[in-house]
Amino acid sequence: MSFLLSLTAAAALQAAPSAPIHTYEGLALAPGGQRFASVEGQETRDAASEHHAKVVVRSAKGEIVGTFDPCPTCRYAAPAWSANGQALAFIGSGGGTATLYVVEGDKVREAASLKGVAGKPRWAPDGQSIALLATAGARKETGATQAGARQIGEIGAAEVTDEQRIAVVPVAGGPLKFVSPDNVFVYEYDWTPDAKGFVATAAEGDGDNNWWIASLRAYGLDGQARVIAAPKMQLNAPRVSPDGKTVAFIGGLMSDFGAVGGDVWTVPMAGGTPTNLTQGYKGTFTSLAWTAKGPMASAVLGGDSAIARIDPAGGAKVTVLARGEVSYAAGDGRVAFDPSGKTAAAVVESFTQAAQVRLGAPDAMKPVTHDNDGAAAIYSGKSVTWKNDGFDVQGWLLAPTKVEPGKTYPMVVNVHGGPSSAVTARFGTSGYVYDLLKAGYYVFQPNPRGSFGQGEAFKASNRRDFGGGDLRDILAGVDAVEKIAPIDDKRLGVYGHSYGGYMTMWTVTHSQRFKAAVAGAGIANWISYYGQNGIDQWMVPFFGDTAYNDPAIYDQLSPIRAIKAAKTPTFVYVGERDVECPPAQSLEFWHGLKAMGVPTSLVIYADEGHGIRKAEHKTDLSNRIVGWFDKYLGK
Repeated sequence: MSFLLSLTAAAALQAAPSAPIHTYEGLALAPGGQRFASVEGQETRDAASEHHAKVVVRSAKGEIVGTFDPCPTCRYAAPAWSANGQALAFIGSGGGTATLYVVEGDKVREAASLKGVAGKPRWAPDGQSIALLATAGARKETGATQAGARQIGEIGAAEVTDEQRIAVVPVAGGPLKFVSPDNVFVYEYDWTPDAKGFVATAAEGDGDNNWWIASLRAYGLDGQARVIAAPKMQLNAPRVSPDGKTVAFIGGLMSDFGAVGGDVWTVPMAGGTPTNLTQGYKGTFTSLAWTAKGPMASAVLGGDSAIARIDPAGGAKVTVLARGEVSYAAGDGRVAFDPSGKTAAAVVESFTQAAQVRLGAPDAMKPVTHDNDGAAAIYSGKSVTWKNDGFDVQGWLLAPTKVEPGKTYPMVVNVHGGPSSAVTARFGTSGYVYDLLKAGYYVFQPNPRGSFGQGEAFKASNRRDFGGGDLRDILAGVDAVEKIAPIDDKRLGVYGHSYGGYMTMWTVTHSQRFKAAVAGAGIANWISYYGQNGIDQWMVPFFGDTAYNDPAIYDQLSPIRAIKAAKTPTFVYVGERDVECPPAQSLEFWHGLKAMGVPTSLVIYADEGHGIRKAEHKTDLSNRIVGWFDKYLGK
């Protein structure tokens, strides 16, 4: 069957536009693998409106055995099981208060609360207490992608930053006791097996900015603190071996906290030089657990998602237990493992399969939830691979809902953010890509150099080369797509957000191939950006130095320097309180386009951060994106 015919057949399987999709967030597997918990709700295809979600406990067969909603106005997150699997903790947030709830049997009670933000509860191995990450008096939600606190008054006179700290509370409840220091921001943590302390990734100062210089540390319940290792890389997912002697973590070149991907490393708990267990492996590890069977991880391999076991002796000995054109989308990382390593659970979706929980042996997980069994595919996706500059490159081609033989169609190239990230196969429920497909566009989602999926060398190959090799990869990918799908090369558009917004700005100033563009939260001028954004630490690993020490490379890679070459009509948008990519960058690019007489429009969304989250703003933005491409590409 030709690709055109297979896409046409898949597109015929359309669900009702308003059909709700059941969602599962924060999947947690109980020890022994007999129960799991998640935060369950619904999302509608058209408006992407999120219904109030509840914490649901299910048996290993997927049967609901408990539903908990102690605060109907709260958002729930991060279910976590006790070591004996008999109790569950989770966080409820609302009205500026975070509350730790504990479920025992069919009863739920409040164990602790604070004014501020909290997350990631972890039960002590001895079952006597619960730890969590807590930010008392938080000025904003945790993370640089959240809307930033307003900068007013005398800036820098007295530095005030949120401090996310490890706190513990007895299982019976009571006041929180903070364990980590008040001048340190803790990003990720894990209990030590003796229940006497923690390992964590942490850094002094501004939590939004300093993840890129965080080190691996140990904190004791007795107040003792020390650095285990401080390698010059980004660190995430610290996990202690069952014997307490070794710490594993994911390390590598990463551009966004939360978008985790790298190699798996170990270091002695006593301290020392880390060892790369997966040196040279052509894949990216995205979450990590240390089970009785050794380190287990989720991974991106090419365009596939995978589950793998890693030999703690090193040598890049990786056993792939499961692999496919799917996405793993829940748990502490991507997959939840039983401590024995015998059972795993994950929320799994693909282009043709809506989210479902699968559970079983890591190499034989089977669907156990069926809430979305009636949700037919809205569109189909195909993995496309091509070669460029000696690299094997991969991307996804998505077809519109209706493809007629003999016709050609416009296509929008959607460049992902990061750059350290990757597009994987996801079910189409809502969002701007879905809206473009519904409007009759093909959408191409490339994973060019700098992306996850092909190892650290591939990911690091765009250092000091933003817009160079990655743009060549994307243009070569468009050529590859046009050989297998009915694409009209005269009706190509380009769209991206964050790093994708930068790539859009760079593309329209360095190529005339695209006839319309949308740049979301982009970066026009790396020099001015260095002094404007709230996370300048991320840039040093990619540029090799600060903008003050090596301004030439920052200037060389700035789209605004080539603004006179721009001719492509470009819609620009950004959030008013974007910490990562401040609106001044979008304003600067828009101003340059206007000066060059290029058709352009700029929208700054009030009170939004790096992501556009308010329903009315999402609807407005979707209409503007589709309308812009309709105007300049037509159908």
